Amino acid sequence: MARFSVDEAMLRAVALAGRGLGTASPNPVVGCVLLDPDGEVVGEGFHAYAGGPHAEIVALAQAGERARGGTAVVTLEPCDHVGRTGPCSLALIRAGVARVVIAVPDPNPVASGGAHTLRDAGVQVEFGVRAAEAEAGNVAWLTSTRRGRPYVIWKYAATLDGRSAAVDGTSMWITSEPARMDVHALRGTVDAVLAGVGTVLADDPRLTARNLRDGTLAIRQPLRVVVDSSGRTPAGAQVRDAAAPTWIATAAEVGAGPDGRVDLPALLAELHRRGVRAALLEGGPRLAGAFLAAGLVDEVVGYVAPRLLGAGPTALLDAGVTTIAEAIDLEITDVTRIGPDLRVTARPRKRES
Repeated sequence: MARFSVDEAMLRAVALAGRGLGTASPNPVVGCVLLDPDGEVVGEGFHAYAGGPHAEIVALAQAGERARGGTAVVTLEPCDHVGRTGPCSLALIRAGVARVVIAVPDPNPVASGGAHTLRDAGVQVEFGVRAAEAEAGNVAWLTSTRRGRPYVIWKYAATLDGRSAAVDGTSMWITSEPARMDVHALRGTVDAVLAGVGTVLADDPRLTARNLRDGTLAIRQPLRVVVDSSGRTPAGAQVRDAAAPTWIATAAEVGAGPDGRVDLPALLAELHRRGVRAALLEGGPRLAGAFLAAGLVDEVVGYVAPRLLGAGPTALLDAGVTTIAEAIDLEITDVTRIGPDLRVTARPRKRES
């Protein structure tokens, strides 16, 4: 196998971790690369699904005796508790690993402590190698664990002049098929898809993750959440079919905010309790505005079509901004061309208190 520096091994571990996106939840995505004393890769692994072997265990199984005296390069601090699997810290010690290099400490108080256990056993432990890359790859789980609520991605599609539909309400299709396929891939990486009842009444969406070419459903479906303060979702709405689980979240069940509508922080707290670590907010413009006004959006993914309408509904309404000084500033992290469209990814900047 190849010889890696620790830095190269961590980048490989970050890439491996990404293979667990959408399947490892509610656990984190984690990657591990094992190097022998000469720097040769002798094992690698990632956490594929909750309840399955952790990344370190997969890598150790590959390495066998070649792990002894070597270095484990891991994107997240090895767990130190007994859950559905045993502690990875003890597995590394038993395997005779001499050094463990960790990108990010585990913020979960239930599982953290692995570094301390390793050091007590005489294992050399280092933190911080490629921490930024590991944080970015595991951002949903880390954010959710630190804040006690899901990481929220607001996704929208609009024309170049910001319109989400024409004056007559037609919106199929503003963006191209490649862009719509990309949205379905994005749905496959999250635990829940949220939409307002207005969108359900206007468009009757399915909110499932599927292959647009043949209509087949993805094996894993996110929870469909309709934010419906007064319970107006029709019995025959597509979101009520058997294709995926659905929760009609009403103010009576979740709790009402000052405006009498569903209390959004309470909604997110309940979703977190249900194991949702990443949520995709898909519609409509008023619900997106309410989330942004409350500071509950962590990432924005906009699909922008090279088309102009000049009039019609906009992608966003009433985000709590009344003057230019209150504008929600974004930091663009990626711009990618998807067919004829652009996918712009950004994160809201922290506001000065």
